[in-house]
Amino acid sequence: MKTLLLALLSCSVIQLCTAQSSEWVIESQPIDPNNYFGVTVANGMIGIVSSPEPMKVKDVVLNGVYDYYQRGRVSNILKTFNHVNMNLDVDGLRVSRREITGYKQVLNMKTASLTTTFNVGDKVSVKHTMMALRHLPYTAMIMVEIRARKNTTITPMSVIEAPNHLIDVRNLYAQIDRPHVTIPLLTSVAKSPSGKHTVAVSNSFIFSEEHGKEPALIHEDWDYNMHLLKFNKTLNAGETYRFAVVASATSTAQYEDPLNEAERLTIFAKLEGTERLLQRHEAEWEKLWRSDIVIRGDVTVQRDVRFALYHLYSFAREGTAYSLSPMGLSGLGYNGHVFWDTELWMYPPILVLQPEIAKSLLEYRFVRLAAAKQNAFSHGYKGAMFPWESSDDGSEDTPVWALTGPFQHHISGCVGWAVWKYYQVTKNEIWLRDRGYPILKEVADFWSSRVERKGPGRYEINNVIGANEWQENIDNNAFTNGMAITTLRYATQAAKTLGVEPDPDWEHVAQNIPILKFADGVTRENSTYDGVEIKQADVNLLAYPLEIISDKAQIQKDLTYYEPRMSPQGPAMGHAVLSTLYAKLDNPEKAYEI
Repeated sequence: MKTLLLALLSCSVIQLCTAQSSEWVIESQPIDPNNYFGVTVANGMIGIVSSPEPMKVKDVVLNGVYDYYQRGRVSNILKTFNHVNMNLDVDGLRVSRREITGYKQVLNMKTASLTTTFNVGDKVSVKHTMMALRHLPYTAMIMVEIRARKNTTITPMSVIEAPNHLIDVRNLYAQIDRPHVTIPLLTSVAKSPSGKHTVAVSNSFIFSEEHGKEPALIHEDWDYNMHLLKFNKTLNAGETYRFAVVASATSTAQYEDPLNEAERLTIFAKLEGTERLLQRHEAEWEKLWRSDIVIRGDVTVQRDVRFALYHLYSFAREGTAYSLSPMGLSGLGYNGHVFWDTELWMYPPILVLQPEIAKSLLEYRFVRLAAAKQNAFSHGYKGAMFPWESSDDGSEDTPVWALTGPFQHHISGCVGWAVWKYYQVTKNEIWLRDRGYPILKEVADFWSSRVERKGPGRYEINNVIGANEWQENIDNNAFTNGMAITTLRYATQAAKTLGVEPDPDWEHVAQNIPILKFADGVTRENSTYDGVEIKQADVNLLAYPLEIISDKAQIQKDLTYYEPRMSPQGPAMGHAVLSTLYAKLDNPEKAYEI
C-alpha cells in the first residue's frame, strides 16, 4: 500500500466531516447541455464518455486502435460503435430531456461508476449506473433501476449505433437457447474508415427473473447504422424493476476474429451475472485505491487530486503495451497520440503509486524501439529518435504542418529519463537488462550522434524545438540540452549497474553539452532567447525534475526571471513546476499562490 499524506494544518472539524461523505464523489446538478463536458468511465482499454441526454453516452473509444481519418493526414484513435446507448419509453412516449425532472449525474471515483438519476413526470423514477468493468478490459456494464410511482408500462431499449466514419456496417441479432438460460446477442461489426481494422461490439440483457419468465424481447433494425433490442414491462405503483446490460467491444488490433470474440465476451459477462461482475469490478478498484494521495483538511483539493488519479488509473492498465494520450480515453483529443506528456507529466505519480501500470507505459516504448531507430536513421542520426507524436506502430504521427515532429527531439530524452526512474523505484535488474537498458543505450547513442562537436564545452544541439514550443528551430535549448546530459549519464549508470562496459563517449559528450547563461547568471533558454513571453516552463525544468540545477540561489534567480514571462494562456503543467520549485525553496505561500 502506498499512501501519500498531505496535511493542511489549518483544517477545521467541519471540513473533515464533510470529507468523509464527499471526497470520493463529484455531483452535477442541474445539467446544462450547452455547457457540458462529460466524464469518462474507462478501464485502460475502453473509454465511455457521458452525455447530457438521459441514458445516452457521447463516445466510445478503443485503446490501441488507430486509423487515418479526421485531421492532419495522420493516424487517429478510433471512435467505435456506441454500444451502450439506451432509450426508454414510458406509456408509449419516448423519454428525453424535455420530459424529465430532478436530473442528476454522480461520479463515484472509488467504484469508477457514473450514476444518473431522474424522474419522468409523476410516473417513474430512474437510476442508471454505468461502468467499464476493470477486470474485463473489453466489457462495460449498465445497471438500471426503475421505480413506478403509479401504474405504468415501460419499454427499455438497448441500442447500438454506428458513427458515420465506420464503413461496411453489419447489424446482427441472435438468440442462444440453453435449458437453463436464453442469451440474446445484439451485435454489430464494421470496418474502420480506411479498412485497416475490423471493429465489433455485442451486448445482452441480464434479467433477474427465473429462466422462462424473462420479458419477451423484440429486435428492431432501424437503418444501416442502428438497431436495438427492447422489451415491455408493466409495473404497479411502488414496484421497482431492475435489469442490466453488458456490452463488449473488440477489434483486429487485439483479436484476429473480433466479431466472435465480442460475442463470447458478452456471453461470459452475462452468465457471470450482475452481482459477480460488480463485486469483481469494485474489488479491482479497491486494490487500485490502496495507492492513493490523502489530503486532510481540504475536501475540494482532496477531490481534485483524486479526480486526477481517477483518470490516470482509468486510462491505463497493467499487463499491456499501451500508453497514455494527454486526453486519455476521454475522446478524440490530440488524436489519441502519445507525447512527452506521458513520460514527464503523467507517468511519475503512476510510477510511485502503480509501478505495474508504469511498466505498461514503458513497454509501449520498448515495443516501438525499432521504429524509433528507423526514425533516427532517416534523420541521419544513430540510436533511437522517438516520434513527437506516436500512435500504433511508433512512426511519427505529428501532422506535417506542425514543426514539432521533425524538431522536438527532447522526447527521446524523456523516454530514457522515465526508463531510469522505473529502475530507481523498482530496482528490477531483470527488467533493466531486458527492457530498460536497450532503450537507454539507443537514446544515449542518439544524443552522441546528435551533438555538433565544436570544441570543449561546445557540443551543441542545434535546430530544435524545446519545451517552450513558441520558439522554433533554436540552438542549445536549455531543457533539450539538460535532458540529453541527464539521459547520457543515466545510460552510463545503467550499464555499470548491469556490469556492462558503458560507452565512454556518453560521459564525454555529457560533460561538453552547454547550459547557456545570461551575463547576470540567469540560465538562458536558448542561444537567441531575449526575454519574450514563453508558453511553459523550460529552463525551470532543469531544477525539477532534472535536478541539473540544485543551487537554491540559482533556482530562485531562474524563477524570478521566467515566472513573469510565462503566458497565462499556457498549459497548467508549467505553473505546477514553478509551484513545486517554490515549495522546494521553503516558500509554501508562493507555491500555493501559483
